[in-house]
Amino acid sequence: MTRSTSGFRKAVPAMGLVLVLAVASGCTRIERFHGFTPTDADLTAVEVGQTTKDSVISAFGPPFSDSSLENNAIYYASSQFSYFGALPPEEVDRQIVAIHFDGNDVVRNVIRYTLEDGRVVGLDRRVTDDGINDVTFLGQLLGSFGRVDAGALLGEDGTTP
Repeated sequence: MTRSTSGFRKAVPAMGLVLVLAVASGCTRIERFHGFTPTDADLTAVEVGQTTKDSVISAFGPPFSDSSLENNAIYYASSQFSYFGALPPEEVDRQIVAIHFDGNDVVRNVIRYTLEDGRVVGLDRRVTDDGINDVTFLGQLLGSFGRVDAGALLGEDGTTP
């Protein structure tokens, strides 16, 4: 046995161990967090009928969304995603805190929505039909042979142009 062959035999188990560790680390579950929602303990400081919109924003920071024109509410949202290997990410938790205000910008209601409260909203696609059939160029060309007007080919008086 030569010296290079014995070195190779010693390196194979080490390379195998490195390969197994690399594959195992690639399949580790990774958690990612996006956004911010106040905890229930934080929300105890918000008193319905007393806390103003400005004090809520100064306590929790700028909201995710502000629908002051529609229903005078602010929203804080957060999501947790779990990544595992090459699989697509899976949303494992979603929290949305909606704080509604009255006309004087005083808290009227505080609601927390979770992933279980969510629902799929079907969007209605209103697409105008273009009237074009899925026919190839050759199909359109061959289909036009039956629609030839003899008057257009021969002219109005029946003679060729």
